[in-house]
Amino acid sequence: MKTILFTFLCFFTVLLSTAVSADYDRNKAVPVEKVLFGMVQSVRNITEQEIIEDKSSGWKVFGGALIGGAIGSQFGSGSGRDVATILGALLGGSLSNNNNPQYHIKTIRLVELMIKTDAGKEFMVIQDLDSRMVFQRSDAIRLIYLANGSVRIDKQR
Repeated sequence: MKTILFTFLCFFTVLLSTAVSADYDRNKAVPVEKVLFGMVQSVRNITEQEIIEDKSSGWKVFGGALIGGAIGSQFGSGSGRDVATILGALLGGSLSNNNNPQYHIKTIRLVELMIKTDAGKEFMVIQDLDSRMVFQRSDAIRLIYLANGSVRIDKQR
């Protein structure tokens, strides 16, 4: 069962990464290949969680080791001070590594739209949820194919 669930999640992630990665930003011109018109048949809000690796964890460990070494150097004298400095650096690096998670989870809000075009074809599109463009059943829409291979749904005005 876990293998099936893992396989499904991997497939869903790949599907979403291709369907959601529309380079569609403000103040950016993207060539349009074709536009289809239709109506929304169903709307479903979904979320996806993505695990993101913390790229700055190495610097945090280094900083913890540096601070630990500086504190350790305040104790003892001679070779005892050297040992205290090394132990302080090891302890500081270890503590900062354990207290800072190397990964965090980002939740992405998406909308799944079932579209029926004026020509009678049906399409399912998953795209980023835009709170300024809320879709409802029977909304008239434009299905926009962009030159970069992505698809975007907009309401007709």
